[in-house]
Amino acid sequence: MTHDPKLSQRQDAQAPRESEGTRPAEGYAGDVTPQLAYDWWRAGDAVLVDVRSDAEREWVGFIPGAVGIAWKQWPGMAVNTSFDEQLRAAVPPGKKVVMLCRSGVRSQATARRATELGFEAWNILEGFEGDRDESGHRGSKGGWRLRGLPWRQN
Repeated sequence: MTHDPKLSQRQDAQAPRESEGTRPAEGYAGDVTPQLAYDWWRAGDAVLVDVRSDAEREWVGFIPGAVGIAWKQWPGMAVNTSFDEQLRAAVPPGKKVVMLCRSGVRSQATARRATELGFEAWNILEGFEGDRDESGHRGSKGGWRLRGLPWRQN
């Protein structure tokens, strides 16, 4: 087998790069920084889906204009049996979908599910609140809010 440098260059040019705000992932299109997800969404290239529970969006904060489709609902965090149907209704064919949760874990699961349903799905790194700090609190180590992206609180 011979090495074709032109083919390798084409593949490299198509591969997501962390410096561009994306990185590859297993089972879905990849992970994307909050800023790049925001840019895609505002440009109309993607639908932003907030997969946190209704209670989280109500009490912690929400992103005006994002589509709220809970992956799991509080209390008990039962899986939303209408998730697939709601996602299909919210995301037009051919449009990317960027998934957001609290910290970037549920959104990975939903990006995998959306990929299984035929969408180009991305997980937003850091989520809405980011990782826990040394004291176990969220909000000071990354996340949509900390990055200064639009959000509101009731």
